[in-house]
Amino acid sequence: MSEPQGSENTRKLPVLEKPEKGDDAGALGQSASAAAYEPLNTVDDEDGRQGRFWSARRIPAGILAFLLLVAAGAFLYDVVAVRAGRSALRWRTWLAQQLAERPLDDTAVLVGAGIAAAVGLWLIVLAATPGLRDVLPMRRTHADVRAGLHRGAAAMALRDRAMEVAGVQSVRVRMKRRKVDVRAVSHFRELDDVRADLDTTLAEGIKGLGLARSPALSVRVARPGRKG
Repeated sequence: MSEPQGSENTRKLPVLEKPEKGDDAGALGQSASAAAYEPLNTVDDEDGRQGRFWSARRIPAGILAFLLLVAAGAFLYDVVAVRAGRSALRWRTWLAQQLAERPLDDTAVLVGAGIAAAVGLWLIVLAATPGLRDVLPMRRTHADVRAGLHRGAAAMALRDRAMEVAGVQSVRVRMKRRKVDVRAVSHFRELDDVRADLDTTLAEGIKGLGLARSPALSVRVARPGRKG
């Protein structure tokens, strides 16, 4: 049984790189200009518009329910105690006195009202917004099934695809809700060629994620910085 030859699966990489014409910064490891570069359109017109997943809001709901339970239990206990012939608890008497005697422009009243308004506004925002911003909705292939993809997993998948492009030494992918921001470092090949290959590969990768709304793609390629 013959041993496999290592040269069959090994691709030799060039050790020299040619600086870009008219740009001395290219040889110094500076990033290539990408301001006027228009990436490929990755929006699929056939994609359905799926809403985001709604968060259960378990922690805020649990905290609010606990506080309401404690307050309602305390008031109920005091009311029952008064009905049974006992005197009202000191804290309820003090609270009723403060509410009756303090003017509306008192500092403590204004601070308490501001806190209550802020908490109420926060609860309204939580109730009106879906949350789960890290989960990207995917296209629905069945009416009864909804799927989502975490942004971290999507960024990792696109990063693996980007590392397969020839000339890419390292890459950083930031997956946002409506945009994919890719920053790559290329140690050989022309920057424009690497960027074009990255656009094509990542555009296919984005479509392969099966997202309900394909995000826009922004790619920039730079030379590695000098060591030392």
